[in-house]
Amino acid sequence: MYILSIKEQEDEGAYAVLNEDGDKTLYIFEEEDDAYRYAGLLEAEDYPEMSVVEVEDEVAIKTCEVYGYSYAIITPNDFVIPPRDYDSVQKNFIA
Repeated sequence: MYILSIKEQEDEGAYAVLNEDGDKTLYIFEEEDDAYRYAGLLEAEDYPEMSVVEVEDEVAIKTCEVYGYSYAIITPNDFVIPPRDYDSVQKNFIA
């Protein structure tokens, strides 16, 4: 599985989206190609350049559960687009 992080800041946090309740939700992509496509869409919306980071799904999910973060498994059948309105890039990252 794969998550996104700002290039050269991979140890500082992961990209997440804000859900309708304002909670951060980590996107965990099943397919590497889908993660790269989404990263490209983010960059087209003026987000910083992203890195695709391979993670163990169980570790990522357990980390979210321990820290109270939501997560979404993005399958090849899912279609996700980046949010266009954001206050700051840092608002969309979880440490």
